[in-house]
Amino acid sequence: MATIRIDMTEASANLRQYIAGLNPGDKIILCQGDSPVAEILPLPKASGERRPLGLGAGLAKVPESFFDPLPEDLLNLFEGKSD
Repeated sequence: MATIRIDMTEASANLRQYIAGLNPGDKIILCQGDSPVAEILPLPKASGERRPLGLGAGLAKVPESFFDPLPEDLLNLFEGKSD
């Protein structure tokens, strides 16, 4: 695992090369002068497998009241109207 600290000027000139060399666990820290301002991490490789449908089935229940009309005072707030 490597941590690379580079100045913003250097990053803007050579960011492609730095990113191409990233491995899992590595990170690039972008600095403005001596102050770190951002971190770049490699994304994990996509597995290529399709995710099965229904992984979250049964994890949430929407009550029937969810579909009831909103009260007038709440609708007025959404529409920017005062009472």
